[in-house]
Amino acid sequence: MEIEWHQLELRYESLRRMSSEQEKRLLGSLATTGQQSTVVVVRGEQSNRYVLIDGYKRVRALRRLGRDTVRASVWEIGEMDALIVAHLMKRGEPPSPLEQGWLLRELHERFGLSLNELALRFDRSSSWVSRRLSLVGQLPEEVHQQVRSGRIAAHAAMKFLVPLARANRADCLRLLSATEPRRVSSRQMERLYTAYMSGEEKARQLVLEQPWLFLEAEQQTTSPTLETTPAEQLLDDLRLLGVVCRRCLKRAQSGLLDRLLPFEAERVQRLWQAAQMDFQVLSQRCDEWAHAGPSA
Repeated sequence: MEIEWHQLELRYESLRRMSSEQEKRLLGSLATTGQQSTVVVVRGEQSNRYVLIDGYKRVRALRRLGRDTVRASVWEIGEMDALIVAHLMKRGEPPSPLEQGWLLRELHERFGLSLNELALRFDRSSSWVSRRLSLVGQLPEEVHQQVRSGRIAAHAAMKFLVPLARANRADCLRLLSATEPRRVSSRQMERLYTAYMSGEEKARQLVLEQPWLFLEAEQQTTSPTLETTPAEQLLDDLRLLGVVCRRCLKRAQSGLLDRLLPFEAERVQRLWQAAQMDFQVLSQRCDEWAHAGPSA
């Protein structure tokens, strides 16, 4: 069925984190081929109102494209059950532990499910549920907001901001504020966290007050890589070529090629043809060298 925007309640948007790259690809696909799959909704408390359960990225993209409605499938079950089923049926990239924690907290606080009930519903142990809820509780809400917006990776928040907040919550918030509005990569956050935890007071103050200046200064003082010979560079390139080939094969064997969007499949085919041509030229040159013998 077609649902207009004023009929939708985006009650659970905070349970998802945004990804600018994914949303950009989705926007291109919707602009080219239109909406191919429906979003999932359940009936709201008021007549002719619907609560969006799954499909928040599609809704944002369709709004950006100026569409007036969204095609939706109505599940005739309650919100609580719909949230759990949608999570268990989710395909593609698995949710991060933080996203799992957000959902568990929502089910625990909004619907009153106990830790044991949550464990049974998700076929997990009570300790798994407890760890996810503890992870969510240890981070300040400001960090959650930055993870949801995509400015900070969930991995960086879990690995570096959780222990930082545990050690000094105020300094965690200072660091978060000082890095705005730019996006912080996991590697940059690791360098800032390491410098804060192991540095002296002056280094800590620089990290908290001017983190970007610290990262730039650290980059400039990093010792340069020793020069390698052309032969060593060739060996490194050949090792890398093998690694990339095995990585591509693993992705192809996982069924990724069958899940590509039309414009993604077209780019993959074009790049694959170009890579084949480059590899044929390289293979011919190496075969000539092998037949002539290493001394040549």
